[in-house]
Amino acid sequence: MDANIQRALNDKLYDKRKAGALELERTIRDLIAGKAYAEVETILEQLCNEYAYAVHQPHGRNGGLIGLAAAAIALGGELATYLGKIVPPVLACFADQDARVRYYACEAMYNIAKVAKGEILIYFNDIFDALCKLGADSELSVKNGAELLDRLIKDIVAESAASYVSVLEPVPDQAWFDKETTEKAARLPTAFSLQRFVPLLKERIWVINPFTRQFLVGWITLLDSIPDLELVTYLPDFLGGLLKFLSDPNRDVHVATQACLDKFLNEIERIARVKKGLAENRKSHECGKRKREDSVYSDSIHGSLEEGDEVDSHLVDDDDASAEEDWVPGQDVHINFRAILEILTATLDSPLEEDSLLESLRWIVEFLDICPEEVLPFTPKILAHMLPAMASGVESIRQAAARVNTGLLDYVVSLSDGTEVDGSLHPSQHQPHPGERPEDNSSTHASVSSSRDADIRSPTPSHNRAISSATRQPTSNPQADLDYAAAVNALTLLFSNDHEATRVAALTWLIMLHRKAPRKVLAFNDGTFPALLKTLSDPAEAVVTKDLQLLSQISRNSEDDYFSNFMVNLLQLFATDRKLLETRGNLIIRQLCMNLSAERIYRTLADCIEKEEDVEFASIMVQNLNNNLITAPELSDLRKRLRNLESKDGQSFFVALFRSWCCNAVATFSLCLLAQAYEQAYNLLQIFAELEMTVNILIQIDKLVQLIESPVFTYLRLQLLEPEKYPYLYKCLYGLLMLLPQSSAFAALKNRLNSVSSIGYLHIAPKSNAPVAAGSNYDRPNRLKGREEAIVRWHDLLEKFRSVQEKARRTQRYSGEGLADGPISSLGDIRLGDGQESKSAKESRGSTGLSVLAKEAAAAAPPAAPAAKRSGLGRQLGRFGGAVSGRTKRTG
Repeated sequence: MDANIQRALNDKLYDKRKAGALELERTIRDLIAGKAYAEVETILEQLCNEYAYAVHQPHGRNGGLIGLAAAAIALGGELATYLGKIVPPVLACFADQDARVRYYACEAMYNIAKVAKGEILIYFNDIFDALCKLGADSELSVKNGAELLDRLIKDIVAESAASYVSVLEPVPDQAWFDKETTEKAARLPTAFSLQRFVPLLKERIWVINPFTRQFLVGWITLLDSIPDLELVTYLPDFLGGLLKFLSDPNRDVHVATQACLDKFLNEIERIARVKKGLAENRKSHECGKRKREDSVYSDSIHGSLEEGDEVDSHLVDDDDASAEEDWVPGQDVHINFRAILEILTATLDSPLEEDSLLESLRWIVEFLDICPEEVLPFTPKILAHMLPAMASGVESIRQAAARVNTGLLDYVVSLSDGTEVDGSLHPSQHQPHPGERPEDNSSTHASVSSSRDADIRSPTPSHNRAISSATRQPTSNPQADLDYAAAVNALTLLFSNDHEATRVAALTWLIMLHRKAPRKVLAFNDGTFPALLKTLSDPAEAVVTKDLQLLSQISRNSEDDYFSNFMVNLLQLFATDRKLLETRGNLIIRQLCMNLSAERIYRTLADCIEKEEDVEFASIMVQNLNNNLITAPELSDLRKRLRNLESKDGQSFFVALFRSWCCNAVATFSLCLLAQAYEQAYNLLQIFAELEMTVNILIQIDKLVQLIESPVFTYLRLQLLEPEKYPYLYKCLYGLLMLLPQSSAFAALKNRLNSVSSIGYLHIAPKSNAPVAAGSNYDRPNRLKGREEAIVRWHDLLEKFRSVQEKARRTQRYSGEGLADGPISSLGDIRLGDGQESKSAKESRGSTGLSVLAKEAAAAAPPAAPAAKRSGLGRQLGRFGGAVSGRTKRTG
């Protein structure tokens, strides 16, 4: 360069540097006109090495930048050849510590890009990286200069990125120009490449500076708007970081990011719709072509073709040309749904980022409409995070999670049933037991009916191939992609979630999955069954109800061993968790009886209780079962079966219950009343005289008297009008009256008996001193018709009762437990009649396992007659405590 130009470019004043740059521009123009390219390269080398790279000479660097810009303007159309020398030093100045150098670098690059236009795209990644940093520069002038350069680069990209090929690319020779020249030219690499740019974007997308985020969102939006680039193909590379932008505190970033994501989602929907339409058109074309082929072949077979005649192939393929659809934008765009869903489900792990979570849920809902088969493999992970979101404190998140849950549940339900996928029904499935409610398999019925309708339609021979292919399609049902084991594990872990809605939703999913594929979902020995048993202690009643529904469904579709093990484990749970038995025992028993065969449940539990070594627990359990048997609406059929002792099944059921009920005297007595075996009940009262009358027994008798006043025993009260037919009924009730101290229960029962006492006194049968015979009819003359000797051996049952009660008495004596089960003289302060109790009485109630159901039934019973003085059981216990205590000592 001329010495004057060198001094001017190195001057500290901007005006002199600018004058030197203008002089340099004229010089280079002259050299280009004279084709002195070597001298031009020498000048450029001098500008780069002595000025632009002169780190310790800030004025020289500024002069070098303005000189390079002037040289680029002078080169004009020849600039592409020299960009490799001009652009790198300008890029190096973007990172200078001096803000003025960075600003002049932006200005120089702006002038260079304005002249180079599409050629500058070769250096797009470097310029983009520099702008990404300068957008967050602390100097306002630098930010403004970077913004101007950014706008220019965006204009160039929008105009040329999809098609511009650098002039430096080799041009094909003359021999190459033929009919394929256009196709080969189209395959030449463009100056801008998404494949080169996306890795840089993937690296920069995790920035946290709001200005840089705004810059990135602007570029992503621009590149996505260029049709031929198809940035959506690379969406998985930067979607995760883009979702993070939604949580930026800067409102502008949030709004821009939301708009960008909406645009991507709309584009994905459009592409999926285009592909689906093309697939349907292709399928219909193939079907029409097959029909035409069948028609032509049929005509050729049945027509009178002479020798040498043949079918014209054009008749078959006349629409092949029309089958080639016109190109539709988006039909060849590949969307990696799996990679996108992996990012969306990973975002669900961050519940604190509410906006990102909400957007991920929205995308999953849309994907369930666009490509549900792609969402299916991610079901376990979605369930693990979506169900907790259903209990979020943010209303919008709760609604979005509910939409995902509904959509995913509906899709899984719509799939072919697990029995169809497995090829056969579960081998252990059996017919329901008597009284057991059948499972609601509406989806199964629908699929069966649809297949039956398909079988009814008899196809013509020409359609055989189409039908055979259609019947083969369901074998590739996407349900095979659902990982049942992972889904069940994810749902089981949610049993410990803090929110009731989440636990209920998890159990609802398990019920549905087990209904579809019992063999794939649960087995008795896996970890799910203990979790289901533990869930019975859940404080939420809705959760316990769902849990019982699932356990009942498993038992209904499993072998008898599974049901027996279930009952055994349930009893063990009650034995170890007495609070559960007290608070949830009645609910559990009722729900199981409602979903399964009540008789099957009671028979199985009776067998288990009869073998129970813990007499106290067995008594409490029998008391709960008996209270439900008497009062639960779900067990009305069971009560009718017990009252029908004429049948062999009724007798067998009564005997099974009696043998296990023996551990609780009052429950055994009430069972006989329920079965109308009044003579047997009266004989039990005779044994009562030999027992140690405890507070627990008297409380249970008090409750039984109140239950006698309830609607369940209406038939018993009416039978008091027929003393000649039911003489032992009077003896039973008067026996209860003699056992009770004078309390409210005593007054109620006395008033009831007094209302029919004149009838009873006239017709009571004379007392018989004959021993109890094995075949006595017990108020049922000619009703058992000889069967009672085969099944109901009444004397043996009485001996069983006596032996069990004696064992219980010995056990209580050896255990040394005094308050709850001790002699009644030790609890003389209990007040039951007036509704008040002492603390010791409440403890006694808890220890005896009085169920909530019994309390409710007692509260619902009719009040005592007005004439009865509610003196309270406690006063009577205190009054007669001394006498009874003396009797107790004597019997001891």
